[in-house]
Amino acid sequence: MKIQKHLILATSLCFALQSCDKILPEGPAENEVLDGTVEGLTIEEQLFFGEGDEAFAKVFTAEDGLGPIFVETSCISCHIGDGRGHPFSELMRFALVNPNGTFDHLEAYGGPQLQHRSLPGFLSDSIPTMANGTTALLAPPSTGLGFLEAVPDATLLALADPNDQDGDGISGVVSYIDPPDFYRPFSFNTANADGKYIGRFGRKAGAIDLLMQTVGAYQQDMGITSEFLPNEPQGANIAAHEPDVSTEEVQAVVFYLQTLKAPERRNEDDPDIIMGQEIFSTINCSGCHTPQLETGDAEIAVLNNVIFYPYTDLLLHDMGPELDDNYTEGSATTAEWRTTPLWGLGLAPDAQGGAYFLMHDGRATSIDEAIQMHGGEGSNSREAYNALSESEKNQLIAFLESL
Repeated sequence: MKIQKHLILATSLCFALQSCDKILPEGPAENEVLDGTVEGLTIEEQLFFGEGDEAFAKVFTAEDGLGPIFVETSCISCHIGDGRGHPFSELMRFALVNPNGTFDHLEAYGGPQLQHRSLPGFLSDSIPTMANGTTALLAPPSTGLGFLEAVPDATLLALADPNDQDGDGISGVVSYIDPPDFYRPFSFNTANADGKYIGRFGRKAGAIDLLMQTVGAYQQDMGITSEFLPNEPQGANIAAHEPDVSTEEVQAVVFYLQTLKAPERRNEDDPDIIMGQEIFSTINCSGCHTPQLETGDAEIAVLNNVIFYPYTDLLLHDMGPELDDNYTEGSATTAEWRTTPLWGLGLAPDAQGGAYFLMHDGRATSIDEAIQMHGGEGSNSREAYNALSESEKNQLIAFLESL
């Protein structure tokens, strides 16, 4: 009798599960989401990725070391679904450009970043009156970053054309950054004569690698200290103390960012998208948004010598007065910006509340608007775009949304 009951229960359970399969909706396809690992991780690497994923989503409180002044309480607050940020969580940075052209990030006044929130009993930052350069920044997507980190310096230097020798109106330059004390170069990173290294992360390419980017975000965005950056932001006015986050947790987050998969294409065989890709090349959007790059001898095996398609050259380009915020970082001028990777562009609204907020500060609410803001080195492509027919423009945008 017991055996019969168990058989009946098992049969009922199987029937219920089959029914649920018919009722429950299928999950999104892999190319419709940004989250997920690079293929080929070992079991140990998958576990470490999981640690980093958990740390990336961790919401900090005062007990965990949050603040006392901060912008957000977690990494994921700015990188929802590992996608682009929303204006609600924008970062504000400020500086003083002196008449002689020298630049002061006003660290004595809490610069370079505004921490506009604080714990009870502490005063949040405000932008000092002498600041004459301010910029709003939205968080970039966090997917595929390990591939970008693993591109050899030699590749970026070969793409650079500081004197526009090919005459296409585009003169990309590398961003040279003073390395922090904790920086340890990969085999394919080489210092210049001044001991500086090529930056490739951040809107102005102000971070050399993902460790520098991560610990900077911990400190500036959340007031979380680490052994790498042990001091609170200048405006916090509190003494040095034990790190708020462990080195293992920092390294787990870095590994998580290094091994998040690259965004995947969608609808590649659509005739309009194929035509849009040809138009993209014809009007020389590819002059900055380089379709294909290749990694070098990466320390993580799955990133070693891989061809990938980010649509960026990781170089700085002068985008003209349209995007000049009178603010800069590293060796960039106030009008120079690092080429934003276009992969994942079509999925941006999923993380931005169903709408587009493009460019560094989210001021463009459509791809067309974003193109119209491309001045300076982007102006030739902008004019070529404006000369297209409406159907050709639609094909180009369909291609961009397929990335």
